Amino acid sequence: MKTHIVRARAADEAFPRSEHLAAKIAEVAADPVEVTDDVAEMIVNRIIDNAAVAAASVLRRPVTSARTQATAQPYRPREGRSGGTVFGLSAQTRVSPEWAAWANGVAVRELDFHDTFLAAEYSHPGDNIPPILAVAQHAGRTGAELIRGLATGYEIQMDLVRGICLHEHKIDHVAHLGPSAAAGIGTLLGLDTETIYQAIGQALHTTTATRQSRKGEISSWKAYAPAFAGKMAVEAVDRAMRGECAPAPIWEGADGVIAWLLSGTDAEYQVPLPAPGEAKRAILDSYTKEHSAEYQSQAPIDLARRMRSRIGDLDQIASIVLHTSHHTHVVIGTGSGDPQKFDPHASRETLDHSVPYIFAVALQDGGWHHERSYAPERAQRPDTVELWQKISTVEDPEWTRRYHSTDPNEKAFGARAVVTLKSGETIVDELAIADAHPLGARPFARAQYIEKFRTLADGVVDLAEQDRFLDAAQRTTKLGAGELDQLTFTVAPEVLGRAPEVREGIF
Repeated sequence: MKTHIVRARAADEAFPRSEHLAAKIAEVAADPVEVTDDVAEMIVNRIIDNAAVAAASVLRRPVTSARTQATAQPYRPREGRSGGTVFGLSAQTRVSPEWAAWANGVAVRELDFHDTFLAAEYSHPGDNIPPILAVAQHAGRTGAELIRGLATGYEIQMDLVRGICLHEHKIDHVAHLGPSAAAGIGTLLGLDTETIYQAIGQALHTTTATRQSRKGEISSWKAYAPAFAGKMAVEAVDRAMRGECAPAPIWEGADGVIAWLLSGTDAEYQVPLPAPGEAKRAILDSYTKEHSAEYQSQAPIDLARRMRSRIGDLDQIASIVLHTSHHTHVVIGTGSGDPQKFDPHASRETLDHSVPYIFAVALQDGGWHHERSYAPERAQRPDTVELWQKISTVEDPEWTRRYHSTDPNEKAFGARAVVTLKSGETIVDELAIADAHPLGARPFARAQYIEKFRTLADGVVDLAEQDRFLDAAQRTTKLGAGELDQLTFTVAPEVLGRAPEVREGIF
């Protein structure tokens, strides 16, 4: 890996385009390096993972709304172009690729249940899959080309996440997704560096927004935000291919992202990128979720179910303090200052970002469920509300240090729980990483990804269709041109009919 120093530049400063971060990323995207077998295997795992969580969310209202919007944008196939598929619908139903990216992106993101990478910034790099797959289907590309595009998408987003913190300036993390998806599409289509450069700039320019989508009353836009970034990436590549240009230098300009949205003219960022000829392996540093909740609550859920038997009678709890990292404390803990995180009537999205709620329910139930754990009647249970109010978080510098460690054996997203009983007795335990993490007690491999798909698709996707999808997904590298429409699933009309009716919009 080569580390690039990135900083704002004065308008009159000599700064050749070849030194722009967007140009460096474009060079990585255009590098025809082969994808290694272990990376290809993990990409297939994540294709399965995305489909699993999409199956679990396909009947939910935000996903239904996005799907309805997409089907209002049908695509009439022409030579070399056929549109993209939409989760839940027949593969013969094709929509314009940017709208396929939109609908599928919402389905994948709705339950906060797919892969994650945390470093200087947060990310869900699996958000790259819907836009890159949609374009691959539309353009009749092969499975091998898709794999190459996805390797780039993961690499670029995760490298930006390693080097550039957005949340300290209250910028939403999808600002790293627009450029990564554009770069991945560039790799997929074999575009030249100039075109990819322009697409990256446009994608970043159109996908910077504030973090209010993850603060206070969190709404369904949390699921839509990455889908919007993917959609913008598809459109940015389309414009760049037609010869349209982007603001430049987009990160480093005098009125650019670093100068005015991030740390300003005196700041320097260090962004690692693969050197020429170096394989794109970032995906191997990411991790998926066993539980449908914000990633920093994965280890606390496992910790709660481990501590449950030691605590015994939960009514005897006087207080619980979770000692954890700065990020966990201020994003999903009491350091956020959000009263909504203790509101029994809060939205699912808000509860998903409340580790006091999540820890309370996991303690009571001994596990976590993507629907039952968030049900209004569950959140409003009097004994749950009582326990929930007893839980708080504090920042522990050691957990913060481990959160930011670059050593995978030290990097941690967990907590130490100090449970004080009414008798004065304390029960203490800690868990650094989730059980499903690659270094955890029960790391996910292909069998676990398949099991997750089977579990989440049960009652939604019939068994024969599950079998067909899993067979196709595991053959992704062998799928030929025009065969990528197999990487979706169809839901029977009578099942899809259970989705809530949505209001009519403009389309």
